[in-house]
Amino acid sequence: MILSSLPSPEDHPIDPPQPLADADYRLMVDAVRDYAIFMLDPEGRIRSWNTGARQLKGYEAHEVIGRSFEIFYPQEQLDLGFPREELREARRLGRVEDEGWRLRKDGSRFWASVIITSLIDEDGRHRGFAKVTRDLTERRAHEELLRQSEERFRLLVDGVRDYAIFMLDPRGHIASWNLGAQLTKGYTAEEIIGRHFSVFYPQERLDEDWPARELEMALRDGRFEDNGWRLRKDGSRFWASVVITPLYDGQGRHYGFAKVTRDLTDRGRIDVLESQERHLHQFLAVLGHELRNPLAPIANAVSIMRLEPATSEQMRHTRDILGRQVAHLGRLVDDLLDVGRIVSGKVFVERLPTDLRQVVSESVEATSPAARDRRHELQVVVPTAPVVVLGDHVRLVQVVSNLLHNAVKFTPEGGQVRVRLGVRDGRAEICVSDTGPGIAPAELSYVFKLFAQSEASSARLHGGLGIGLSMVHQMVKRHGGEVSAFSTGESGKGAEFVVALPLADGGA
Repeated sequence: MILSSLPSPEDHPIDPPQPLADADYRLMVDAVRDYAIFMLDPEGRIRSWNTGARQLKGYEAHEVIGRSFEIFYPQEQLDLGFPREELREARRLGRVEDEGWRLRKDGSRFWASVIITSLIDEDGRHRGFAKVTRDLTERRAHEELLRQSEERFRLLVDGVRDYAIFMLDPRGHIASWNLGAQLTKGYTAEEIIGRHFSVFYPQERLDEDWPARELEMALRDGRFEDNGWRLRKDGSRFWASVVITPLYDGQGRHYGFAKVTRDLTDRGRIDVLESQERHLHQFLAVLGHELRNPLAPIANAVSIMRLEPATSEQMRHTRDILGRQVAHLGRLVDDLLDVGRIVSGKVFVERLPTDLRQVVSESVEATSPAARDRRHELQVVVPTAPVVVLGDHVRLVQVVSNLLHNAVKFTPEGGQVRVRLGVRDGRAEICVSDTGPGIAPAELSYVFKLFAQSEASSARLHGGLGIGLSMVHQMVKRHGGEVSAFSTGESGKGAEFVVALPLADGGA
């Protein structure tokens, strides 16, 4: 075989690149399809027209060249002399940028991003203007959907009467005030916004610098909860349940706190409080549905934006923030809707013979990847004989999976998680235990309540809405069973949850 030698660069020197000719520039500009790029003479008459301009505005070149660029502006802007003012500003400053409504040939409007640049030749003479227009109608529609969603949420919060719900800035000054806050504390929004929230604390708490310590603990742990005396505007005291949560923007920057206060002064109002809890469930159901409605079009809008190449790093970053926050909000809304459906009785539970061995098997299968990631020893004990109950297979898997997920989440790496299925006193029992930090005995009485969370540091670290165990409790009740929690609160001894369900005839 004979290999021919390759010529060296010295044999055939590469010609240096030649500068682009005017025709090349015109060809390049005309090929752009996503931007309308055209020139104006010093009086604002159109001198050139690229492909993007034709697609965006609907005019052919021969229909617009020589005409004033004012044909793209709505009448209300013409009446104000806005187009001419844009040219004067561009001539004075060298460049002007604007967003606003513009017109297509068919009279339809679109939201445009416009940049007008003054063109000066080598001799310093003004030759006209370069005008670049981009259609941002889709982005504006998405921003409007997001604004409407936030407005609905604000109206819902403002309408709550039984909870004082308000925001603080990072230093603790009050930034918002709902109706419940006014009814609970006696201040109107005009009287209190801008003042420091320490105004609600008795002098003995101020002497301890307790308000500042509350904000420090909320920042440190992600959430702070406390019961104690607070002051109304008239100086009277009330016993308050307080929750403070730090707030972060899409870039992780802390911009304030959410504070929820409930008046628990009259311990004899148990019946009223239970009624308020039912109303809270109804409120959550309404809230979930109200937020779900705008979420779908917002998520769709973000998906469409991702199909188009980002024109700048800022646009890409903004789009990604929107996508992450919409997905996070969607997950929270799904949790709220689940609890709302259960509490309002809108969840249909089938009553079919179900072998709990299969329920445990599927739940373990769903949880095993997370257990492996944390190097847990996952022990499963089931009998050889069927354990049959009358129930909804899917919902029972949801119950056991939730208990296993909690056990895995709160058990340190290398710990043990155990699930055992058996029969006791004529009922089926599913026991889920772990070797985590456990639950303080004083907290066991309300661990199944909606939004209840342990004060243990690990519980605060892992966060969550406190919805999962409430869902387990409600779903087990729908099956005619009971769920109990046991723990000494000693670290390493963990907690045990026991689900007891009535057996079907001949179930074991």
